[in-house]
Amino acid sequence: MTQSLTAVLLILLINALTFCVFWWDKDAARKGQWRVPESRLLWLALIGGSPGAVVAQRLLRHKTRKEPFRMQLMLICALHMVGLVAWLSAPFWAPMALAALSLAL
Repeated sequence: MTQSLTAVLLILLINALTFCVFWWDKDAARKGQWRVPESRLLWLALIGGSPGAVVAQRLLRHKTRKEPFRMQLMLICALHMVGLVAWLSAPFWAPMALAALSLAL
């Protein structure tokens, strides 16, 4: 298995897990049972599950009005988008950045 395929499968797994944990928390909220801490939900989003968290939030209508949770999740999503853009655009800017760094040293 290639590294790219492994990375994609890992990201899919993290997002599926994140969606399921949101679903579990929503079900627990309905039943008045033990809830998943918000910090754990946000941690799952931070380690790569932000798409799964957003999809769960929208489909399950879970934590859609809860602040500051909502804003923190959106900041995590923005961080992931900036990282993705930087990674995808690296072939264009990385050689220039390395050249500038070597000149500075």
